[in-house]
Amino acid sequence: MYDLILRQAKNADGSLTDIAILDGKLAAVGQLAAEATATRTLDLKGQYWVSAGWIDSHVHCYAKSPIYYDEPDLVGVGSGVTTVIDAGSTGANDVDDFYQITRDAKTNVFAFLNIARTGIVTQNELADMSQIDKVGVRQAMANNPDFIIGLKARMSSSVVGKNGIKPLFIAKEMQQENGGLPLMVHIGNNPPNLDEIADVLESGDIITHCYNGKPNRILTPEGQLREAIKRALERGVLLDVGHGSASFSFAVAEVAIKQGIIPHTISSDIYCRNRLAGPVHSLATVMSKFFSVGLSLPQVIDCVTRHAADALRLPSKGRLDLGCDADLTLFDIEHAPQVFIDSEGLTVEGDRILVPLAAIVAGELLLTDEGKSKNVFNL
Repeated sequence: MYDLILRQAKNADGSLTDIAILDGKLAAVGQLAAEATATRTLDLKGQYWVSAGWIDSHVHCYAKSPIYYDEPDLVGVGSGVTTVIDAGSTGANDVDDFYQITRDAKTNVFAFLNIARTGIVTQNELADMSQIDKVGVRQAMANNPDFIIGLKARMSSSVVGKNGIKPLFIAKEMQQENGGLPLMVHIGNNPPNLDEIADVLESGDIITHCYNGKPNRILTPEGQLREAIKRALERGVLLDVGHGSASFSFAVAEVAIKQGIIPHTISSDIYCRNRLAGPVHSLATVMSKFFSVGLSLPQVIDCVTRHAADALRLPSKGRLDLGCDADLTLFDIEHAPQVFIDSEGLTVEGDRILVPLAAIVAGELLLTDEGKSKNVFNL
């Protein structure tokens, strides 16, 4: 007897599968015997899609943040996202409080710790080098080893002030001093120049806002990939979308993807303002935009499941493998004319959009608003 069985769910490649869940883990994946029973069974009849639970690698969901804030379950399970990673909203000063708040969330919440002890309480947290506190970072990580999954350094001119590349060197030292956890680096306007940033990064480091349209972007004025970025990718540096209010350009994404420069992870950089007013709205909306710039459904799903789990070193998530956490996203695809907008205010027409219907976290079924309104599961 299982806790939950999904029958005839559609995978991203169009094949059908059954999934059984027991004690919060995936207990069977494939074709289940007809006589298999569960406390609850959902027959999707080949009409609705399933994937490993969507992971948003870059959000801002510390509700007490004065600038970028939201509620974990609004950007998480309420949007079909089972796991969110807050990207540096808190530093050593506030991460303990953030951790305690997230224990009440249905969504799995993890954090990149800002290398500035204050986190993002102002837009220039790295303009004062005294804010970078190695001892504080070490203690914060010791206090929250299952919550902090990496470090975050925002390396754009408005953040670092006159300090240029210096904070990134210290971030790399912190990374090595704390077990080599992932380092996510925000890129934007220079200084520092993107070439300087890229040359410091190593395998597993993450460049977020990879398709921003600012002058300090990954493409040269001629539309070719910068040599420094090419070298970084060859070393194993990863590209993350981090759409946000000001960091995603359709023009850059389309040119880059045509050259094979595909993101490792698709993330939203969502917080309350760009969720409600756009241009982000949800991870599903950001994912849907990539159909219009050349990615297939399996590629898009990989970017928010197995690729994200690998980048964030969350081995029990992101895959429909036996023994993995029973985190799933159930969704539909609506085929209708769409108009998508990027962070530059430019629009692209599309013909389909992902509609999350439910998140399953550790075996618990949580309907989205769309799932409730459509009542497709007859609950």
